[in-house]
Amino acid sequence: MNDILKKHFGFSSLYPEQSAVINDVLAGKDVFVLMPTGSGKSLCYQLPALLKEGITVVVSPLIALMKDQVDSLRMNGISAAFINSSLSEREIEEEKLEILCGKKKILYVAPERLSSPEFISFLKMVKIGLFAVDEAHCISEWGHEFRPDYRNLRVLRDTFPSVPIIALTATAVEQVRDDIVRTLRLREPAVHKTSFNRDNLTYYIRPKENAFEQLVEYLNAHREESGIIYCLAKKETEQIASKLEKKGFKALPYHAGLSDFERENNQDLFKRDDAQIIVATIAFGMGIDKPNIRYVIHYDVPKSIEGYYQETGRAGRDRLPSDCILFFSRGDAWKLKSMMDKSIPSPKKRQLAYAKLDEMLEYCESSVCRRKFVLGYFGESFGGNCGKCDNCLTPKETMDATGISKKIFQCIYETGQSFGASYVASVLTAGKNVRPHHVMKKSFNSGAEYTQKQWISFIRELAAGGFIGVTNGDYPVLKLNEKSMSVLYGKEGVLLTKPGEARIASHEIVEPGLFGVLRALRKAMADAEGVPPYMIFPDRSLKEMASYYPQSLPSLKSVHGVGEAKLKRYGPAFLKKIREYCSERGIAERPSRGSVPTLAANYLETLELVNSGLSIGEIAAKRSLAEKEILFHVESLLILGKDVNIDGIIPKERQDAIRGALRSGAKPVAPAEEIRIVRLKK
Repeated sequence: MNDILKKHFGFSSLYPEQSAVINDVLAGKDVFVLMPTGSGKSLCYQLPALLKEGITVVVSPLIALMKDQVDSLRMNGISAAFINSSLSEREIEEEKLEILCGKKKILYVAPERLSSPEFISFLKMVKIGLFAVDEAHCISEWGHEFRPDYRNLRVLRDTFPSVPIIALTATAVEQVRDDIVRTLRLREPAVHKTSFNRDNLTYYIRPKENAFEQLVEYLNAHREESGIIYCLAKKETEQIASKLEKKGFKALPYHAGLSDFERENNQDLFKRDDAQIIVATIAFGMGIDKPNIRYVIHYDVPKSIEGYYQETGRAGRDRLPSDCILFFSRGDAWKLKSMMDKSIPSPKKRQLAYAKLDEMLEYCESSVCRRKFVLGYFGESFGGNCGKCDNCLTPKETMDATGISKKIFQCIYETGQSFGASYVASVLTAGKNVRPHHVMKKSFNSGAEYTQKQWISFIRELAAGGFIGVTNGDYPVLKLNEKSMSVLYGKEGVLLTKPGEARIASHEIVEPGLFGVLRALRKAMADAEGVPPYMIFPDRSLKEMASYYPQSLPSLKSVHGVGEAKLKRYGPAFLKKIREYCSERGIAERPSRGSVPTLAANYLETLELVNSGLSIGEIAAKRSLAEKEILFHVESLLILGKDVNIDGIIPKERQDAIRGALRSGAKPVAPAEEIRIVRLKK
């Protein structure tokens, strides 16, 4: 198994959860797998397919996803095929002939095809070793991506009773899990539920105030990285993509209103790194197997925790650090409820949709650890704080807000319990739109100590805590209730979040410039072959190359994701670039993980001069090198764990200023090289 794993996939070992699943599949059991996105679910049926007799038939929901999977398998030297509506009748017959001759190990099909008696008759002629049902949550009406055609999959057990089935999903509450097992009639399935926790993701909720400016600020710090921005409406995706294009970003829209050609073209450009950003409705995502998405941003509130988890799961599939940011406004929630009223005719289903949205709102307004909240929703406990969400990174400080609350309640009462949060905040701060008869009220301008936005924030928090009632509809109105009166009469106090500004942390990728060189080579090769760059090598492989500097084929083969087929096909070109880069800079190969690389003489000379206290200009003059090259040497020395005294090349005052800005979440005013060096210097 390990030999095949390394030969075809370039992996030296499996994750423990993958090993357990694969052992059960090879034992011929029915298996139910619940694993988060990025945990390697596909390998749980792809590797057994190479070890079992016959062909493995994979049910997959989207044509684009099938094509990506098959292209990737073929590049790894595995005979795979798909049969779907993108092929002509002649192409389908050719694929069938290849399958009947035993020349394919894995076949991808859409669920609709299993409704065809003709196709079922064809499958009966084939030796089938395993059925794999991917994205199995689509089976359930209780799930967030129900696909009626997935109900056809009950035919598998009827028609092929002896063939084992593996069902896989990344998102399923207990009700959905039961529905999957029941519909597919899995026989005493081996159930594998791994943690829903994606510990490489950092979660942020930001108030939707000046959201586009916040968005641009974040994207400016991540210009070379790929990301998805989700919006509620088609029109909004077009507007935001257009505005980002004007700001110099390569952004494209994606929604159901575009033609098939436009959607496929935009998705292809994104997959191939010709566009860095996709601005999309939730119609986008399931067909994307791109591992290097570094951020997922929700410009509007999602409809459910399941949908949110699934969409944020597009980030960091390669297990590298990635951000999930949600801009939250109660107004979006009211807009969503109004849309649900019009689009969901069934009262029962509408109430279910309301309940799921309310859980999403609770998540957005909660002050507890975001990760703990999401994992709890899926029935998983999480101890302590995660340290990777806004509530853990910048805990909200509370204050006694009984007086603040009384001012709000009094204003609601004096304005006749007939207005929403924005108007009440406007009265409290003497806003321009206040009606003349409200100017004479005691509440008018009684809240001058806080801004209108801060008063709105207080009101939302009070509503979330049940101290204020809020009506449904397009124009929600604030109402007093028993808890409001209890505070007004002095029977109860209120704690609210102290106003403050929390920023989204910006983590720069700190690595030698070799990564950029290899990335450019990968892009050129991918363009020549007409495939997405990550199919050549994923980012993780390039980063290992840029960390260990392999300078021979055996060394390159030890890198994650470099199997025999890719080593033979791409190895020489990548080795050439690595050798050229290392030769110019005197970098020696790092022989194995965990060991310290041997430093070339010119790096040792730089280290000696830096530690002698000379300035950057003096060192550059002595070495006859550019100052940037010296800074690159220093950065590499720090990465390699060397003790470097940077006081001579970056004055202490500037170091302190950079560290102060980094602690506060602001962007330091300094060259990027200096920022990276200060980050690395402990």
